[in-house]
Amino acid sequence: MLFDQVNREMDLCIRHLVVLNKVVEDGPIGILKLAEETDMATHKVRYSLRVLEQQGLIKPSVHGAVAGERVEEFFQDFESNIDQMLSRIKQIRDIGKLK
Repeated sequence: MLFDQVNREMDLCIRHLVVLNKVVEDGPIGILKLAEETDMATHKVRYSLRVLEQQGLIKPSVHGAVAGERVEEFFQDFESNIDQMLSRIKQIRDIGKLK
């Protein structure tokens, strides 16, 4: 219902973060190895890689995906971005308590 789309986006975000962390930790890494090690379908890994590349968080290489130029900035801002989301969740919870 009301939260279905938000939950789907959060699931997608989790998937992207799992792929990003694997690339940062083990890169260069290819699609098949990523799919195997994350237990995800290759088409889902491929999509996550595309999204992460568009954001500058990873980049392709001849040996597989590697960390991109914006990954350090992303992780520096990670906690503040999570805090902002938690603040919004609290606001939603407070609004829902009005009934």
